[in-house]
Amino acid sequence: MRMIFVNLPVKDVQRSKAFFAELGFGFNDEFSDEKTICMVVEENIMVMMLEHDRFAEFINGDISDATTTTEVLNCLSVDTRDQVDGLIAKAIEAGGKPWKPTAEMGPMYGGSFQDVDGHVWELVHAES
Repeated sequence: MRMIFVNLPVKDVQRSKAFFAELGFGFNDEFSDEKTICMVVEENIMVMMLEHDRFAEFINGDISDATTTTEVLNCLSVDTRDQVDGLIAKAIEAGGKPWKPTAEMGPMYGGSFQDVDGHVWELVHAES
């Protein structure tokens, strides 16, 4: 079984945890500490959020400022169009920012937001 761990720099893990908890995500305490949180997307998909000084231990070079540049697009599938709209609304209410407007893309419907650190999260629903 493979797993994926997406690693993102954040300014304050507690603020990020509160933000994503508002969106309904859970966390794995086994992979979390005072400078790192592990958000569970699915059983084998985790997003590690590390405060800048901790994140810097794992990279060469500088940490991108996600509020001024786009370093990655995180795209999650959802089950319905209503979930796209609902999660974006929750994200904005919890302190995130709108990114691109929702759009129809053939059989897909999607939208996006920026989290409290500026990371872009896309949500997409595909009609089957």
